Amino acid sequence: MKNSPYLLSVTLATLAVLSAPVMAKGKLNVLCSTDTDWCSLMETTFEKETGIKVSLIRKSSGESYAQLRAEAKNPKIDIWWGGTGDPHLQAAAEELTQVYKPKALSELRDWAQNQAKVSGYRTVGIYAGALGFGYNEKLLSAKGLAAPKCWKDLADPKYKGEVQVANPNSSGTSYTALATFVQMMGEDQAFDFLSKLHKNINQYTKSGSAPIKAAANGETAIGITFIHDIVKQVKKGYPVKAVAPCEGTGYEVGSMSIVKGARHLKEAKMWADFALRPDIQTMAAQAKAFQVPSNKSATTPEGAPDFSKIKLIDYDFAKYGSAATRKHLLQRWDADIKSLPR
Repeated sequence: MKNSPYLLSVTLATLAVLSAPVMAKGKLNVLCSTDTDWCSLMETTFEKETGIKVSLIRKSSGESYAQLRAEAKNPKIDIWWGGTGDPHLQAAAEELTQVYKPKALSELRDWAQNQAKVSGYRTVGIYAGALGFGYNEKLLSAKGLAAPKCWKDLADPKYKGEVQVANPNSSGTSYTALATFVQMMGEDQAFDFLSKLHKNINQYTKSGSAPIKAAANGETAIGITFIHDIVKQVKKGYPVKAVAPCEGTGYEVGSMSIVKGARHLKEAKMWADFALRPDIQTMAAQAKAFQVPSNKSATTPEGAPDFSKIKLIDYDFAKYGSAATRKHLLQRWDADIKSLPR
């Protein structure tokens, strides 16, 4: 029997498909809570490697958590990448995220694996960062103000109108600060400190990294944020100096969670595995991100905070990552601090 032109064309077409490069296709909706540059780098690298089209939205940790809660019955996000770990743990406790054990889980540092265990494997640590504050050296000098060294210094009346920090309702960074003060001082003493600090605050920002950007630009003298965000401004050449407070400080485990009911679950799992690879975490330096990576084989960026030289508290992630504790502290902050005159 002779081959027909039709059969021949089908055969050739089949061979062409089989010989073509295999490229995954699909879509992925990502909610990103790291700095914009790092979000963009992850997005473009993942798209280039997989062929999957990424739709990425950048929001602070608190805003991201609020979005997941609002969309719980009809999720529009597939994976939430980055941002402080406390709201990720809160999302896990409310089962807004789903269980997944990434391929690289055993390759991660203890604090990253512990984040996964505490959450019932609904989230996992991707980086760590210590809380602190930074100041504009030129601005303080011009105003004749001594450089602060401790948390208590920031409440000194001489810094009235000179300090900036984010609102803990929208910012995971600022919630970490709130939880840190409570753990270090006790709740009542922490709120007494915050009431004094409030008199020196010129603005409560939405984003946790905004205060140090403002300090770098000379818009405020002092910004409370994570030390790695301060290092980023130092590396850009701004006259800011990072401080690890003398009393000690808290820290974050930046996390990643797959959303429960994700429409693109396969692609979300691919992103999760991609994000924990040592080569991808090492790439963070290209975006001037100076957090400590969670994969033990990843290279820590030059200039990243040295945890061995910082007095870190034994941060209780389980307690302060719970929805009940968060709700209580934020309600008290709104009632006791936000409403105070300055």
